[in-house]
Amino acid sequence: MFYRLKKKIRAKYREATPIQLLVAYYGIATIITFGLLCLPWIKLPDAPKTTLLDNLFMAISTISVTGLSTFPIDQVYNEYGVILLEVLFQVGGFGVTMLATVAMVLTGRRIGLHQRQLIQFDMNQPRLSGMVKLVTSVFGLMIMVQLVFGLLFSLYFTWRHVYDSFSDALFHGMYISISAVTNAGFDVTGDSIAPFRQDYGFLLIIMVLVIIGSIGYPVLTEIEAWFFYKLRYRGLRKFRFSLFCKLAVFFAAIFTVVGTILLYLSENGGLHLRADSLHNFMSAMFYSVSSRNAGLQINSMNDFNHTTLLLLALLMFIGASPSSVGGGVRTTTIGIFILYLYSFIRGRNNINIFNRRISREDIQKAIVVVSLSTLLCISAVFILSATEDAPLLSLVFEVASAFGTTGLSLGITDRLSTVGKIVIMVLMFVGRIGMLYTLMFFIRKRDRDLSYKMPTEKIIIG
Repeated sequence: MFYRLKKKIRAKYREATPIQLLVAYYGIATIITFGLLCLPWIKLPDAPKTTLLDNLFMAISTISVTGLSTFPIDQVYNEYGVILLEVLFQVGGFGVTMLATVAMVLTGRRIGLHQRQLIQFDMNQPRLSGMVKLVTSVFGLMIMVQLVFGLLFSLYFTWRHVYDSFSDALFHGMYISISAVTNAGFDVTGDSIAPFRQDYGFLLIIMVLVIIGSIGYPVLTEIEAWFFYKLRYRGLRKFRFSLFCKLAVFFAAIFTVVGTILLYLSENGGLHLRADSLHNFMSAMFYSVSSRNAGLQINSMNDFNHTTLLLLALLMFIGASPSSVGGGVRTTTIGIFILYLYSFIRGRNNINIFNRRISREDIQKAIVVVSLSTLLCISAVFILSATEDAPLLSLVFEVASAFGTTGLSLGITDRLSTVGKIVIMVLMFVGRIGMLYTLMFFIRKRDRDLSYKMPTEKIIIG
């Protein structure tokens, strides 16, 4: 019986597409995480009891590096639990296939074509070549950034006497560094980084770490290659960045700047009115960066007015860049969608940017992803409005936070019903995997060229 089951599993494995295997691996990682979070030795002796559904919610939130939780983390997990969360952040942030590939490289095992295809789909890359080099470069760079800034934070906390001992400073410094780079956003202190709201240098470093995690792995590797290219040729040859790298940086900068301006203006008569102009600007810029994936906060979300909360929900829905630790619709997807609308209004057939033309296939994908993501989030809001006793704005905010894997909340997560928790869990998982891959998981695509085309007939639109 065991042999037949094993043979059946192998057959299913061979028949499955890389996307189906990728989703299955994240599902397995979630189940393993759920088991680990149920262990009693990672919880405080007087911790409030958590249900199996709460632990499953926490497992999905951890693997998707979202940050939403149905219970206060600082009252449930001990230091071992926090360390376990830091390890799980790496699994969710880097991705299952990246960590598996790094393990295979370190152990000297051969990486076959099938594994390379999984890496390609997990990191959303257009080409199969260079996958292993991309993985090892990104992994080494991200780990180095986490360790270096974690140590710097620890020294800074010790110098400022934020914690009583260096061990406590090291513990919290490493956690903040890992949380910022992986865009996890879990609050293990109850105050997030609110005590540092006036420390503008610290906030700037946090924003840089969040951007490093959310800008996209290919962008990081190209910047690294550009740096060594400059050292080698000393400006004698011009380095050529890919179109994706240019678009990712361009749209990330656009959404950050526009988000900062809009948030600053929207709070002109609210929270920011009680502070000086520099604090107003820093707060707006911090949330423009953090809301698109990190979920770190320097004050309560309930302090903002309704306009600001809607802006934050929109930024969370947009999310980070593709092939990063972030979720949401993704910046380049929204960017291409906006460029398509602009080109259509101007009567142009193509989208040209940075002396390149974006393919029709990529435009179609952007339209599908934006449309389906919007439909999914609207459906989720409808369901929650029927099952939850909470203001509509709070539900919209919660849905955007879950889909964007951000983790910001207006405080209704722990009051969600069973149906509400399931809806949020689905949104977090889909936000991490991606709307397009989620759709392709259920649709078996068979590539075949038809030898004929149907006749075209125009219909009335609009």
